[in-house]
Amino acid sequence: MRGRFLGQSVELEGRKMAAAHSGRGPALGAKLPLRLLLVLGLLWAPSGSWAHGSKYSREKNEPGTPPKREPGTEFRMEKLNQLWEKAKRLHFSPIKMSELNVDLKMQEKDELNWKKMKAEGLDDDGEKEAKLIRNFNVILAKYGLDGKKDAQLINTNYISDGTENDVLDDPRLEKLWNKAKTSGKFSSEELDKLWREFKHHKEKVHEYNVLLETVSRTEESHKNVISPLDGNPIKEEVLHSRHTELKDKLRSINQGFDRLRKVSHQGYDADSEFEEPRVIDLWDMAKTANFTQKELDSFREELKHFEAKIEKHHHYQKQLEISHQKLKHVEGTGDKEHLSRNKEKYAMLEEKTKELGYKVKKHLQDLSTRISRGLQHNEL
Repeated sequence: MRGRFLGQSVELEGRKMAAAHSGRGPALGAKLPLRLLLVLGLLWAPSGSWAHGSKYSREKNEPGTPPKREPGTEFRMEKLNQLWEKAKRLHFSPIKMSELNVDLKMQEKDELNWKKMKAEGLDDDGEKEAKLIRNFNVILAKYGLDGKKDAQLINTNYISDGTENDVLDDPRLEKLWNKAKTSGKFSSEELDKLWREFKHHKEKVHEYNVLLETVSRTEESHKNVISPLDGNPIKEEVLHSRHTELKDKLRSINQGFDRLRKVSHQGYDADSEFEEPRVIDLWDMAKTANFTQKELDSFREELKHFEAKIEKHHHYQKQLEISHQKLKHVEGTGDKEHLSRNKEKYAMLEEKTKELGYKVKKHLQDLSTRISRGLQHNEL
């Protein structure tokens, strides 16, 4: 990615996204070449396609002096403000807006850090830039902001209107879910918990396929520039990093499906340590990483704190949704004083939800990185 800036790269990388079709799940191998990963990813992909063709201001997104946040804008980067405004025009729910805000804040932080590196002459191999583009494409697809009318929106909001109007886009998942619903092994509360796990799994598969397609297209565009036989050590390191990220996600998908199949058939274990899907994923991955027993015990304790942080975030999400409904009701009464008080409360809850969401996302990122290092050590 030499000589290209991130703003240009997003446009070039985001032209077309190949359609993927659902099928049988991949089996995880010790070492998977990219072409095999591509085949496995397409097998896992739900029906639908995502196209990434948005255009953004080049001047405000090039390396150099970090831009300042303009008054009345949410972000310092112009392209992120354009996405934010688009989401508002699409009337996303308050919770989905707060989730998007967190993802864009994380993206902005990473891009501004990259710009500093680029200005200092670092990231010569372009891997940091490539990863930012991959992450940005995931955000576009995740929220249906890629200009694709039939794009599938990933519902990160665990406060749902119910499950009957939602789909899992995978016949195997649908079969497991229907079996669990009619088994009589789950209480209403446990079914809600299980549904969150199914939706979380769907989100992981979607993210994996967007990432996989982006990596595949990038490597195809570079294969005639840098030969695999030239022995370039930087290129080999870059390829290893990309493939490791894909393998980690694929491993998590396989483990997650195995868990869903087991729970759907047997019900929940009364002695289960964790309830939140993301925490369960991290714990399952940690148990297969190269951690000592002491490190594993320490990680377990940290996961308990992380789960408590997630629960607090969920509490504020619920309060935000309640406040939003109340605000809409008060707007119809014409009571200006009551409306003013409700707007203040809503703004406070909105800000707190964003703040907690960012902390959860950052903590998840840090924990995932630690596990990834342990898994990589296993392969050495």
